[in-house]
Amino acid sequence: MRKFGLRQRLCGSAAFLAVSGAGLIAAPAYAQNTDAVSDDSGGIVVTAQRREEKAKDVPIALTTITAEKLGQGDVQQLSDISKLTPALRFDNYGGFVQPTIRGVGTAVSASGAGSNVGIYIDGFYAPNPLSADFQLLSVKSVTVLKGPQGTLFGRNSTGGAIQVTTSDPSHDAHGVAEVSYGRFNSQKYQAYVTGGLSDTIAVDLTGLYRKGNGYIRNITTGNAKDGAYEDWSVRAGLKLDVSDSASFLLRYTHADTNDPNPNTTNAYVDDAGRIYSFGAVLPPAFGVKTATNPREVSNNGRTDFTSKVDAFQLTGKFDLGFAKLTSYTQFRNESSYSALDLDGTSLSVFDVEFFITDKILTQEFVLASQGKGRLKWSAGAFFFSDKNLFHYLNGSIQGAPFARISSTGTDTTGIAVYADGTYELADKLFLGVGARYGQDKINNGFFDTTVLAGASTTGRTTVPELSKGSFTPRVTLRYEPTPSSSIYASFSRGYKAPILNVNGYSTSTIKPEHISAFEVGYKYAARGLSFDASAYYYKYNDLQVASYIGTTSLLTNAANSRVKGVEAQLAYEVTPNFSFSLAGAYLDAKYDTFKGSPFYSQCLDPVLCGAGYGLFANQNVDASGFRMARSPKFTGSAGARYRTKLAGGELGLSGTLSYTSSAYFDTVQQFSQKGYELLSLRAEWTDPSDRFTLAVFGDNVTNAKYKTQILPGPFAIQTTWGSPTTYGGSVRVKF
Repeated sequence: MRKFGLRQRLCGSAAFLAVSGAGLIAAPAYAQNTDAVSDDSGGIVVTAQRREEKAKDVPIALTTITAEKLGQGDVQQLSDISKLTPALRFDNYGGFVQPTIRGVGTAVSASGAGSNVGIYIDGFYAPNPLSADFQLLSVKSVTVLKGPQGTLFGRNSTGGAIQVTTSDPSHDAHGVAEVSYGRFNSQKYQAYVTGGLSDTIAVDLTGLYRKGNGYIRNITTGNAKDGAYEDWSVRAGLKLDVSDSASFLLRYTHADTNDPNPNTTNAYVDDAGRIYSFGAVLPPAFGVKTATNPREVSNNGRTDFTSKVDAFQLTGKFDLGFAKLTSYTQFRNESSYSALDLDGTSLSVFDVEFFITDKILTQEFVLASQGKGRLKWSAGAFFFSDKNLFHYLNGSIQGAPFARISSTGTDTTGIAVYADGTYELADKLFLGVGARYGQDKINNGFFDTTVLAGASTTGRTTVPELSKGSFTPRVTLRYEPTPSSSIYASFSRGYKAPILNVNGYSTSTIKPEHISAFEVGYKYAARGLSFDASAYYYKYNDLQVASYIGTTSLLTNAANSRVKGVEAQLAYEVTPNFSFSLAGAYLDAKYDTFKGSPFYSQCLDPVLCGAGYGLFANQNVDASGFRMARSPKFTGSAGARYRTKLAGGELGLSGTLSYTSSAYFDTVQQFSQKGYELLSLRAEWTDPSDRFTLAVFGDNVTNAKYKTQILPGPFAIQTTWGSPTTYGGSVRVKF
């Protein structure tokens, strides 16, 4: 019935690629303080507007997760905060990690593409999606700001911002160390120490090492350690108090990651049981194995992801009396290597590897007012530079030695000035106005391709420089009916910079995204109870959309959409020993117009398909009216903590339950994930001296099976899965 032999099919597959373009911690326990500072009204203090304010007085929907709350659930790295934050997702595209807030995110993984959500660590912008999912070291809190953030932060964003705040070095000498062991031979060793060298100098050092066998079994090779990982990171800080009004904090951070799990894929299976794989339609005589079980893979090529990050940061703080001036100077040297088996079968069909480096320089100045006058304001200036280079993208057909496919690169620079102020128009009535002007430039863009089949160089193509300016305003109106409550309405605009389409081997440019956001909300905080609710409407235009043919990334401005929803959060300290929290978000996000959405169709006619039989071709369809990708209608969480005396010490019991309804990974509702829950439980006992803590924990206790990414390609629609049930214990000691 089939006219082509296996070798003919593989050679035909190579031809198909050439024709297609031949291109594709719970370290918060270490914090000795948190920024959850209690005040007379029972609220907490945040710096969401780059100045210290009560969270209830900030006219922005936000979620602040303190060190104590981070320690109650399975929060090991940044992406885990999505379990505690409604309407927030972290999605992988291989080793690329992109957050999405209220449906606003991106699947674009290309040179200079950037993110819709800005990530800031102690005020420093961290733009690289290949290092976005980092381990949390000595964290005081994480705050997620929702909606466009163009007038408060140096880099404009359409989706929101994530602020990670860590502990400063202290003159009070102390430390803490923790060892944990769990299922799949998972081990973690971490420590934090700090102290003063003199009256004006304090230092700290924190480190983490983790490794494990992983939970993946390869049904082709029989190896049960394809998901084995080994990571370590260290951060050192030196704080110099020059005077009562000036200080400097110098930090160095190194992170070394060796974790293949983002690239350990198997074949997607739809609700009807159809397996989306080239290997699944081959005759049984070929003996092809195609894994579909969440804990199995069937590849015979190398799968790997490694990254190294070196970050140097200098923070200068100056009290000018009328205002505080903060300077943030940063250099980041980052590199990553990825290896993927793109067919996901036991055959040697097509494997790729690529190596990427980023050299990032940022400088930001923030001036924030002080005092109790009617006007509160902040202003800033920001410079950003990222030299991104895809050194090589190599491919291998039928197990042959890797041959070069392409190299690409861009240099991105951005400069911006911004200001935001709030004026008390009348008693309890506040008007906020902000604006940002930025100029983004991308130059030195190029792509250099080699045709895989013939190994002939087509040469280096230089892409013309791209420069674009943007202006984004923000207006808020807030009324304070009581000292414990606040009502607000806001309008803001956001902007995501344009892109050079070098990974699509094109000289065309991708226009910037624009978003207009309207929001109303209510906040309350008093007597151990905090509550907030918000409703919003976004008009979101010129979405930057990616699709993939082989190893070619095809980018376009393909969609306009509208997003609307409601959110609510509640936390209540019932007694000093018992507290609970609830949070939920309803999201209605749809494409208004999307005429050219990518759809992957498998060719199953032996006569018409020829050598392309069983392969997936990219087609364009109309997705207008479809639900936006990565936009579940409902996300929610519930948490509780109870403490009681036991054997002279204290017993703490805590749990966190999060739920995500069904969602699509693509723009045409072709690849989906059903709704699922994640339950984390923890019990810990601290001895009477408050020095030793013993804990047992369980994560994903219900053993929910859920996908973490979908990678479409010509040979298979590939899937990676979240971790199954894990459990273990830990010992922590303070000194």
